[in-house]
Amino acid sequence: MGKRVTVFNPGPAMLPDPVLERVQTEMLDFAGTGMSVMEMSHRSKQFEGVLNDAVSRIKRLLRLGERYHVLFLQGGASLQFAMVPMNLAQDGKSVAYVDTGSWASKAVKEARLLKKDVTLVASSTDRDYTYIPKNIAIDENLSYLHLTSNNTIRGTQWHYFPESGDVPLVSDMSSDIFSRLFNPEPFGLIYAGAQKNAGPSGVTIVIIREDMLERTPRDIPTMLKYSTFTESNSLYNTPPCFAIYVVGLVMQWLEENIGGLENMEDLNRRKANLIYDYLDNQDFYRNPVERDSRSWMNVVFRLPTQELEQDFIQEANQVGLVGLKGHRSVGGCRASLYNAVDLKAVESLVDFMKEFVRSKG
Repeated sequence: MGKRVTVFNPGPAMLPDPVLERVQTEMLDFAGTGMSVMEMSHRSKQFEGVLNDAVSRIKRLLRLGERYHVLFLQGGASLQFAMVPMNLAQDGKSVAYVDTGSWASKAVKEARLLKKDVTLVASSTDRDYTYIPKNIAIDENLSYLHLTSNNTIRGTQWHYFPESGDVPLVSDMSSDIFSRLFNPEPFGLIYAGAQKNAGPSGVTIVIIREDMLERTPRDIPTMLKYSTFTESNSLYNTPPCFAIYVVGLVMQWLEENIGGLENMEDLNRRKANLIYDYLDNQDFYRNPVERDSRSWMNVVFRLPTQELEQDFIQEANQVGLVGLKGHRSVGGCRASLYNAVDLKAVESLVDFMKEFVRSKG
């Protein structure tokens, strides 16, 4: 087997080695069944145990109360852009959004396609999405307030969520869920594609508060109703069994190897500080994000020229630091520091950045 590289991909992202090793061990024979998780019936007691264990671990890690359901859906976060307004919009009330970049903009687009009354309460487009808006005025007559908690393309993150009173928060947490502790109580719904911090691509985690289910209109297609999945324990149709199984293993790693989200948050803070401290104390690389809005998960940076950026990415690949190319819509470079990327990996990246300056600067 070839040498493992360090994966800074924005998603699908690096998975913890202990999880991949466990998957490898159980690939042909899961828990003495003589078959792979990919082969067993999703209606079997064995798989239902896998699913329920993943749900229990998610609830413990996020400190979710009894009012919350944890669902495993398909279609990615992109399908949630439509499912949220379809299920949660209330008659006579606007649906509110904060536009902090590409994924937030796409969520707004879907709500408008559904002819919902969309209120854009704040946007950071005026400064090229380099900051998170503050002091947002929130009207109480809103169905919900939608946020994108972390912006993978622009490298910004909500470090404090806005006070919304009785208006439930809804958040796309695809790229920073399980990276830190937060208070879930103001959230009516949270959704996250698993492929950043929670597992492989192919499954979307949806966390919905019980009272949100009362809003669902009767005329929504069955597969687009959250209640369909709360009532069937995510087993209405065949779910992405293998992806759910790996999510459960990642949750076990977070609980038993890392020691919970408080420890994970501390590690992620240290990783981010390491690279930002370096970026702030030299003049070769440039981070465009306002300091109090910087993401711990996605560190974006530019070099003096596009040619140097291409050289940087190519040479990094050659030494096993892969996935550092910025999103095609903005260019530049980006290091995604998701949970499975350890401190040693970030130290190696900073050392490489220093050496690149010595040779090219």
